[in-house]
Amino acid sequence: MSVERSAAQDVEIFTPSFTAEQQRELAKRLTTFLSQYSRLSDSYIIEFFTEDLWHTLPSSWQLVLQDLSYPQIADLLLDAAHEDRRYPSVWPLSLLAFRAAAHSLAFPREHRREQVTAAGSVKPEEFLENQSQSSLLGHIFRKHVKPKKQHEIRKLGTLVKQLCDQTDCSRVVDVGSGQGHLTRFLSFGLGLSVTAIEADHTLVAMASKFDGQLLWALEKDNQKKNVSSQFPVLQCFPRHVAGWVNPKASWEAFINQLREVDCVSKSLPTSSGPCKKRLRSSEGQGSAQPQDSSQQPSQQNESKEEVSAETCCSYIQRDCQEDVNLEENSLQSYPDFVLTGLHACGDLSATLIRHFVNCPHVRGITSVACCYMKITTKEHPSPPGLVVPPTPLTPGQESSPIEFGYPMSSWVRGLPGHQLSYKAREGACHAVEDYIRRLREESELLRTHCYRAMLETFVRDTRPDLRRAGIQTIKKAHLLPFTEYARLGLLRVGLPPDLPLHPERVKAMLKQQGRVVVYFSLALLLAPVVETLVLLDRMIYLQENGVDSQLVPLFDPNFSPRNFVLVALKPCG
Repeated sequence: MSVERSAAQDVEIFTPSFTAEQQRELAKRLTTFLSQYSRLSDSYIIEFFTEDLWHTLPSSWQLVLQDLSYPQIADLLLDAAHEDRRYPSVWPLSLLAFRAAAHSLAFPREHRREQVTAAGSVKPEEFLENQSQSSLLGHIFRKHVKPKKQHEIRKLGTLVKQLCDQTDCSRVVDVGSGQGHLTRFLSFGLGLSVTAIEADHTLVAMASKFDGQLLWALEKDNQKKNVSSQFPVLQCFPRHVAGWVNPKASWEAFINQLREVDCVSKSLPTSSGPCKKRLRSSEGQGSAQPQDSSQQPSQQNESKEEVSAETCCSYIQRDCQEDVNLEENSLQSYPDFVLTGLHACGDLSATLIRHFVNCPHVRGITSVACCYMKITTKEHPSPPGLVVPPTPLTPGQESSPIEFGYPMSSWVRGLPGHQLSYKAREGACHAVEDYIRRLREESELLRTHCYRAMLETFVRDTRPDLRRAGIQTIKKAHLLPFTEYARLGLLRVGLPPDLPLHPERVKAMLKQQGRVVVYFSLALLLAPVVETLVLLDRMIYLQENGVDSQLVPLFDPNFSPRNFVLVALKPCG
């Protein structure tokens, strides 16, 4: 089975999910619901004791929730698909309505055609034989790539290829490309011409190094297959550039940034790659087929969906017709391309969507978002973690209006209660499926929230002005007694590690660990709803600009929590 066909089976991407009217109506319901329960979504679990969060819940909720076991919390609150709900007591209608509304308003995170994960494993079935190696991805694309990323690049890469086929476009721009894992699969695996942009210079250097290692692996594969002839390697492998895509920049500035890449020499890496001049292949052919397929038993054992080394070689020597000479002052001559971003952080995803709408050269887009808390809003234009531009924009490079990452659409911007706090957006990044597993396993990890909330009380006793101090993860905190956890935590905020902890008070708070978990679960129930509103706002923005889109739960959410891909292409003509 070809990778192109497998992509088509993964998702039907060009049918709008629902009408513009349905999108707007859902946005109204989401903002109404979230504004009603903003106290939950905006609360910090580390303030459970200092702000007495438990008693902010309705008393009727407290009564039925306080004695739930961890598996009951998973079954009765968080798991929307759980059918056999057995209540230990009669729940108030307001709590039942809250849970039902949260589940019904959030976009479904499981794809209807998604393969069931292997029994006893959180990983997809492609990792059944080997927990660290996808059986559906060629071995040359698995080196240096963690299983989660293998799953993502295979599924997103084949979706991008499908989009390219639909738009008759062979160029792709991968923004926020990191170490180039997706870029390599798109280029060497799927035959696309790829320009990769990454802000971190170190990651760009690693991407180029890994490209060279992949080409070296292809050379070794050809040698094993006794392919004697050689052909020149044309300079069509991925182009990597260290560059920051400024959210305030115009699409013209973005295209000029890409044009600079085209002017850079695209010679092969010299340190870790094969010979610059040649790789082995079949004589005079576009692909290097083995002389005798019966002599290749190891190749026959590979997955039917794996891209072979011979296919990669044929793509390396493909004609680079897109590398045209661009007139220095002309943007119109720049070739069309498809835009993609795999877990583009904060405002970057919104920026790519705006470039897709405004730039005539962008034919399609696949956008996988990440780090919603770093999105800029009118109420919070400089959230923690916001990247500062390395150089200021020159006059004429900025986009005209002042634009924020949320909301993007005029419709959502006009809805009362549409505002999402930093904490609500941060909560939307949490992995609901992972927490459900912890609850059902009654994992010791569940005590970490209680530990941190307890520590907050002692910190504020000593320093009332020191609120929500950043304490980096304490290794294996759940295995430590609280006294040792507190000692390490106090050191990290600059307080004496031997502060008196009052044993009776510590014991009383530890008894409330179940309540801490329940409260956190109630807030976590809102996480998919917040994510739905952020992504729906982007869909409505596209619709307001004449483009239909679809939100696809492409990745397995048990494996890749940020699993939604926003897919769109511009109508012909």
